[in-house]
Amino acid sequence: MAVAPATVQRFADKLKWGASRKRSNGPIAAAAGGARKPPLPPIFISTNPSHINLHELRDLYSSSNISCHRFPNVDADGRVEPVDIHKLRIALRHSSVVVSVFCRPYDNDDCTAKSSPMMGLGDILQRAIPVTPSNGQLVGFGRAVSDQGLTASIYDIMVMPSLRRMGIGRMIVKRIVRILTSRDIFDIAALCAENERLFFQACGFGDDILGSTTMMYTRMVSSYPASDQMVKCAGRRVLLAPSLRQPFAS
Repeated sequence: MAVAPATVQRFADKLKWGASRKRSNGPIAAAAGGARKPPLPPIFISTNPSHINLHELRDLYSSSNISCHRFPNVDADGRVEPVDIHKLRIALRHSSVVVSVFCRPYDNDDCTAKSSPMMGLGDILQRAIPVTPSNGQLVGFGRAVSDQGLTASIYDIMVMPSLRRMGIGRMIVKRIVRILTSRDIFDIAALCAENERLFFQACGFGDDILGSTTMMYTRMVSSYPASDQMVKCAGRRVLLAPSLRQPFAS
Protein backbone atom coordinates (compact mmCIF):
# COMPACT_ATOMS: atom_id res chain seq x y z
CA MET A 1 0.00 0.00 0.00
CA ALA A 2 1.44 3.35 -1.02
CA VAL A 3 1.79 6.24 1.41
CA ALA A 4 -0.60 9.12 0.86
CA PRO A 5 0.89 12.41 -0.42
CA ALA A 6 1.11 15.44 1.83
CA THR A 7 -2.00 16.93 0.28
CA VAL A 8 -4.14 14.06 1.48
CA GLN A 9 -2.18 12.76 4.45
CA ARG A 10 -4.33 14.33 7.10
CA PHE A 11 -2.91 14.31 10.58
CA ALA A 12 -4.60 14.70 13.91
CA ASP A 13 -4.45 18.44 14.36
CA LYS A 14 -7.40 19.62 16.38
CA LEU A 15 -8.15 23.28 15.87
CA LYS A 16 -10.71 25.08 17.95
CA TRP A 17 -13.05 27.71 16.63
CA GLY A 18 -12.30 30.93 18.50
CA ALA A 19 -14.80 33.51 19.63
CA SER A 20 -12.86 36.40 18.12
CA ARG A 21 -12.82 36.57 14.33
CA LYS A 22 -11.24 39.55 12.59
CA ARG A 23 -12.28 40.50 9.08
CA SER A 24 -8.98 40.52 7.24
CA ASN A 25 -7.24 38.55 4.55
CA GLY A 26 -4.54 37.65 7.08
CA PRO A 27 -2.46 34.57 6.30
CA ILE A 28 -4.47 33.74 3.19
CA ALA A 29 -3.41 36.94 1.44
CA ALA A 30 0.18 36.41 2.53
CA ALA A 31 0.11 32.82 1.24
CA ALA A 32 -1.21 34.07 -2.08
CA GLY A 33 1.56 36.63 -2.31
CA GLY A 34 -0.91 39.49 -2.08
CA ALA A 35 -2.32 38.59 -5.48
CA ARG A 36 -5.73 39.98 -6.32
CA LYS A 37 -8.50 37.43 -6.14
CA PRO A 38 -10.29 36.56 -9.40
CA PRO A 39 -13.96 37.57 -9.60
CA LEU A 40 -16.41 35.19 -7.99
CA PRO A 41 -18.93 33.73 -10.46
CA PRO A 42 -22.61 33.39 -9.50
CA ILE A 43 -23.02 30.56 -7.02
CA PHE A 44 -25.76 28.89 -5.01
CA ILE A 45 -25.11 27.66 -1.46
CA SER A 46 -27.33 24.87 -0.18
CA THR A 47 -27.67 23.15 3.19
CA ASN A 48 -30.08 20.54 1.86
CA PRO A 49 -28.40 17.12 1.49
CA SER A 50 -31.00 16.09 -1.12
CA HIS A 51 -29.50 18.64 -3.54
CA ILE A 52 -26.27 16.62 -3.75
CA ASN A 53 -25.71 14.16 -6.55
CA LEU A 54 -23.48 11.44 -5.13
CA HIS A 55 -21.67 10.88 -8.40
CA GLU A 56 -20.86 14.59 -8.70
CA LEU A 57 -19.67 14.60 -5.10
CA ARG A 58 -17.43 11.62 -5.76
CA ASP A 59 -15.98 13.47 -8.77
CA LEU A 60 -15.38 16.52 -6.56
CA TYR A 61 -13.50 14.36 -4.06
CA SER A 62 -11.38 13.03 -6.94
CA SER A 63 -10.66 16.44 -8.48
CA SER A 64 -9.67 17.71 -5.04
CA ASN A 65 -7.55 14.56 -4.50
CA ILE A 66 -9.23 13.90 -1.16
CA SER A 67 -9.87 10.44 0.20
CA CYS A 68 -12.18 9.44 3.04
CA HIS A 69 -9.65 6.80 4.11
CA ARG A 70 -6.89 7.45 6.60
CA PHE A 71 -4.48 5.35 4.54
CA PRO A 72 -5.74 5.53 0.92
CA ASN A 73 -4.30 3.69 -2.03
CA VAL A 74 -2.35 6.07 -4.28
CA ASP A 75 -1.45 5.58 -7.93
CA ALA A 76 1.85 6.43 -9.63
CA ASP A 77 0.68 10.02 -10.25
CA GLY A 78 -0.15 10.61 -6.61
CA ARG A 79 -3.92 10.40 -7.09
CA VAL A 80 -5.98 8.74 -4.38
CA GLU A 81 -8.53 6.05 -5.07
CA PRO A 82 -12.17 7.11 -5.71
CA VAL A 83 -14.54 7.37 -2.77
CA ASP A 84 -16.96 4.50 -2.30
CA ILE A 85 -20.46 5.71 -3.28
CA HIS A 86 -22.21 3.48 -0.75
CA LYS A 87 -20.11 4.70 2.17
CA LEU A 88 -20.43 8.28 0.96
CA ARG A 89 -24.22 7.98 1.05
CA ILE A 90 -24.07 6.68 4.62
CA ALA A 91 -21.69 9.46 5.67
CA LEU A 92 -24.02 12.15 4.31
CA ARG A 93 -27.02 10.57 6.00
CA HIS A 94 -25.31 10.73 9.39
CA SER A 95 -23.71 14.17 8.99
CA SER A 96 -25.20 16.89 11.18
CA VAL A 97 -24.53 19.72 8.70
CA VAL A 98 -23.94 19.45 4.97
CA VAL A 99 -23.10 22.50 2.83
CA SER A 100 -22.80 22.35 -0.95
CA VAL A 101 -21.96 25.05 -3.49
CA PHE A 102 -23.16 25.09 -7.08
CA CYS A 103 -21.94 27.07 -10.08
CA ARG A 104 -22.73 27.06 -13.78
CA PRO A 105 -20.39 24.74 -15.69
CA TYR A 106 -19.23 27.48 -18.06
CA ASP A 107 -18.55 29.82 -15.15
CA ASN A 108 -16.42 27.08 -13.71
CA ASP A 109 -14.49 26.59 -16.96
CA ASP A 110 -13.62 30.27 -17.28
CA CYS A 111 -14.74 32.71 -14.64
CA THR A 112 -13.73 35.70 -16.77
CA ALA A 113 -15.77 34.61 -19.77
CA LYS A 114 -18.84 36.45 -18.54
CA SER A 115 -17.15 39.75 -19.23
CA SER A 116 -16.06 38.85 -22.76
CA PRO A 117 -17.24 41.30 -25.46
CA MET A 118 -17.86 38.34 -27.80
CA MET A 119 -20.79 37.06 -25.75
CA GLY A 120 -24.08 36.80 -27.61
CA LEU A 121 -27.52 37.79 -26.40
CA GLY A 122 -28.37 34.17 -25.67
CA ASP A 123 -25.31 33.82 -23.44
CA ILE A 124 -26.18 37.01 -21.58
CA LEU A 125 -29.78 35.87 -21.01
CA GLN A 126 -28.59 32.45 -19.92
CA ARG A 127 -26.25 34.00 -17.37
CA ALA A 128 -29.09 36.14 -16.04
CA ILE A 129 -30.88 32.99 -14.83
CA PRO A 130 -30.13 32.39 -11.13
CA VAL A 131 -27.94 29.41 -10.29
CA THR A 132 -29.77 26.49 -8.67
CA PRO A 133 -28.77 22.92 -7.80
CA SER A 134 -30.74 21.73 -10.84
CA ASN A 135 -28.90 23.90 -13.40
CA GLY A 136 -25.54 24.18 -11.62
CA GLN A 137 -22.54 21.96 -11.07
CA LEU A 138 -21.32 20.92 -7.64
CA VAL A 139 -18.07 22.85 -7.08
CA GLY A 140 -17.77 23.05 -3.28
CA PHE A 141 -18.61 20.90 -0.29
CA GLY A 142 -18.18 20.61 3.46
CA ARG A 143 -19.81 18.78 6.34
CA ALA A 144 -19.83 18.52 10.11
CA VAL A 145 -20.56 15.70 12.54
CA SER A 146 -21.96 16.54 15.96
CA ASP A 147 -23.45 14.98 19.09
CA GLN A 148 -26.13 17.68 18.76
CA GLY A 149 -25.47 18.91 22.28
CA LEU A 150 -21.88 19.78 23.09
CA THR A 151 -19.32 19.30 20.34
CA ALA A 152 -18.93 19.14 16.56
CA SER A 153 -16.15 18.42 14.08
CA ILE A 154 -15.75 19.76 10.55
CA TYR A 155 -14.57 17.47 7.75
CA ASP A 156 -13.98 17.37 4.00
CA ILE A 157 -13.88 21.07 3.11
CA MET A 158 -13.18 21.12 -0.62
CA VAL A 159 -13.50 23.41 -3.64
CA MET A 160 -12.96 22.58 -7.29
CA PRO A 161 -9.35 23.58 -8.16
CA SER A 162 -10.36 26.06 -10.87
CA LEU A 163 -12.49 28.02 -8.38
CA ARG A 164 -10.11 28.20 -5.44
CA ARG A 165 -8.83 31.42 -3.84
CA MET A 166 -12.20 33.07 -4.42
CA GLY A 167 -13.51 32.74 -0.89
CA ILE A 168 -15.81 29.78 -1.53
CA GLY A 169 -14.10 27.57 1.04
CA ARG A 170 -14.43 30.24 3.68
CA MET A 171 -18.12 30.65 2.84
CA ILE A 172 -18.62 26.92 3.41
CA VAL A 173 -16.89 26.98 6.80
CA LYS A 174 -18.75 30.10 7.92
CA ARG A 175 -22.09 28.56 6.95
CA ILE A 176 -21.29 25.39 8.90
CA VAL A 177 -20.19 27.38 11.96
CA ARG A 178 -23.27 29.60 11.79
CA ILE A 179 -25.59 26.59 11.73
CA LEU A 180 -23.79 24.89 14.62
CA THR A 181 -23.70 27.99 16.81
CA SER A 182 -27.40 28.59 16.12
CA ARG A 183 -27.92 25.18 17.75
CA ASP A 184 -25.93 26.38 20.79
CA ILE A 185 -22.89 24.28 19.84
CA PHE A 186 -19.64 26.23 20.24
CA ASP A 187 -17.04 23.51 20.81
CA ILE A 188 -16.20 23.11 17.12
CA ALA A 189 -13.07 21.35 15.89
CA ALA A 190 -11.61 20.91 12.41
CA LEU A 191 -9.50 17.96 11.27
CA CYS A 192 -7.05 19.40 8.75
CA ALA A 193 -3.73 18.82 7.04
CA GLU A 194 -0.66 20.95 7.66
CA ASN A 195 -1.20 22.92 4.43
CA GLU A 196 -4.76 23.76 5.54
CA ARG A 197 -3.85 25.38 8.86
CA LEU A 198 -3.63 28.93 7.48
CA PHE A 199 -7.01 28.55 5.83
CA PHE A 200 -8.73 27.47 9.04
CA GLN A 201 -6.93 30.16 11.02
CA ALA A 202 -8.33 32.73 8.59
CA CYS A 203 -11.78 31.24 9.27
CA GLY A 204 -11.43 31.88 13.01
CA PHE A 205 -9.88 28.63 14.26
CA GLY A 206 -6.86 28.39 16.50
CA ASP A 207 -4.92 26.06 18.77
CA ASP A 208 -6.90 24.44 21.55
CA ILE A 209 -6.39 26.26 24.86
CA LEU A 210 -6.08 22.86 26.56
CA GLY A 211 -3.35 21.79 24.16
CA SER A 212 -5.30 18.70 23.14
CA THR A 213 -4.87 16.89 19.87
CA THR A 214 -6.88 14.23 18.09
CA MET A 215 -5.41 10.73 18.21
CA MET A 216 -6.40 8.34 15.42
CA TYR A 217 -6.98 4.65 15.99
CA THR A 218 -4.32 2.77 14.04
CA ARG A 219 -4.31 -0.88 15.08
CA MET A 220 -6.11 -3.59 16.99
CA VAL A 221 -4.79 -4.19 20.51
CA SER A 222 -5.05 -7.85 21.44
CA SER A 223 -5.01 -9.34 24.94
CA TYR A 224 -3.67 -12.63 23.61
CA PRO A 225 0.10 -13.35 23.69
CA ALA A 226 2.06 -12.88 20.48
CA SER A 227 2.61 -16.63 20.16
CA ASP A 228 -1.14 -17.18 20.15
CA GLN A 229 -2.13 -14.67 17.44
CA MET A 230 -2.60 -14.69 13.71
CA VAL A 231 -2.70 -11.84 11.20
CA LYS A 232 -5.98 -11.25 9.38
CA CYS A 233 -7.00 -8.74 6.74
CA ALA A 234 -10.05 -6.74 7.81
CA GLY A 235 -10.98 -4.45 4.97
CA ARG A 236 -8.14 -1.95 4.60
CA ARG A 237 -6.45 -2.91 7.88
CA VAL A 238 -4.23 -5.76 9.03
CA LEU A 239 -5.40 -6.89 12.46
CA LEU A 240 -4.15 -9.30 15.08
CA ALA A 241 -6.67 -11.96 16.01
CA PRO A 242 -6.63 -15.02 18.30
CA SER A 243 -5.67 -18.24 16.57
CA LEU A 244 -8.37 -20.74 15.74
CA ARG A 245 -9.20 -23.09 18.57
CA GLN A 246 -9.81 -26.79 18.16
CA PRO A 247 -13.35 -27.82 19.11
CA PHE A 248 -13.66 -29.32 22.55
CA ALA A 249 -13.66 -33.08 22.36
CA SER A 250 -16.73 -34.58 23.97
